[in-house]
Amino acid sequence: MSETRVNGADVSTAHQHLHSERGALRGERPGRSRNPVIKVADLAWLEFEKPDLDRAEIFARDFGFGIAARSERELWLRGTFAGSPCTVIRKGRASRFIGPAFRAAERADLDRLARGTGTSVREADVPGGGMAVDLLDPSGFPVRVVSCGEALPTLPEQQPLPLNFGKEHRRTNATQRPPREPSRIQRLGHVVLETRVFGRALEWYLDTLGMIVSDFLYLDGRRDRGPTMAFVRCDLGSVPADHHTLAMHLGPGTGYVHSAYQVTDLDSIAAGGEYLKERGYKRSWGIGRHIQGSQLFDYWRDPDHFMLEHFADGDLFTCDVEPGWAPMSTNGLAQWGPPATRDFLGANPSPQRVRDVIKALRGDNEMDTARLLGLLKATKS
Repeated sequence: MSETRVNGADVSTAHQHLHSERGALRGERPGRSRNPVIKVADLAWLEFEKPDLDRAEIFARDFGFGIAARSERELWLRGTFAGSPCTVIRKGRASRFIGPAFRAAERADLDRLARGTGTSVREADVPGGGMAVDLLDPSGFPVRVVSCGEALPTLPEQQPLPLNFGKEHRRTNATQRPPREPSRIQRLGHVVLETRVFGRALEWYLDTLGMIVSDFLYLDGRRDRGPTMAFVRCDLGSVPADHHTLAMHLGPGTGYVHSAYQVTDLDSIAAGGEYLKERGYKRSWGIGRHIQGSQLFDYWRDPDHFMLEHFADGDLFTCDVEPGWAPMSTNGLAQWGPPATRDFLGANPSPQRVRDVIKALRGDNEMDTARLLGLLKATKS
């Protein structure tokens, strides 16, 4: 493997022209566990509570979800792909994110996980049935690992539009008129979380669930203190997996940042965005193309202020791709598109954010004044 030097240190150039121009320096964390308890296969669904399920269902249909099941207490949302639901929203007193559920590669992994974590296997309350192991990550998020029973069937897809490229003409004597309708969600792609204990939480997901890092981000000028964000994928061996199924970053708070849902193509993103705009929903940021993950993106807020992303054309990596390293900055978020908004960056001041900062600086966690200032600088760079 060829090497170059950055600030006098050897660094792998394995990522040149791939997903990062920089690899790990000598002695930096490898981004994977040598002997994880199990290796999860994918995200299964995300769990929320909201007081108004009727309002949640209206937004869900406008955003492009299908309805897998509905009762007075639960709303299960799905995509067009066969498999498990994408999201469950349970009726609660306040709007809040509960935690993620990951899909085990096989049923026997649940027994292995239960033995390795001192927990037990129980029935999962999911349409079609299944089994689950309930865990708690170091940030305090409830994490389920599930093996589902009966899979949801495939639903009709939005077909990608045939495009003309240069001298390659797929369309003649025909116009392009994408319908003004919701983007049709295909599947859940990833979830992004903020945590005050980034290092401990990351190692837990690598050691317990067998996930591996695609990209590390660090505060500019403070790489010696380690990464402050990681894009983490499932280890499926030689089978390509999404660039990130989970992303986490260090911050003063602990909570949900956004979740992302795959749609067919750029026209689906754009036409679906126009549909949402006409119905009064707030775009947080987009449309653009990311750097880490490469996906086309468009971010929206639901009526409860949760951020959701439509995405298409994301990177897929096999297990042999090592982590890339890059400085954390606002300019490093996208290859093209409008500037990242304060709403997307979480930079709008609020009483809750002030309380988070005070609690983080006074608590036993990985936040300190230097890192807080570095994160503020990154949002302005």
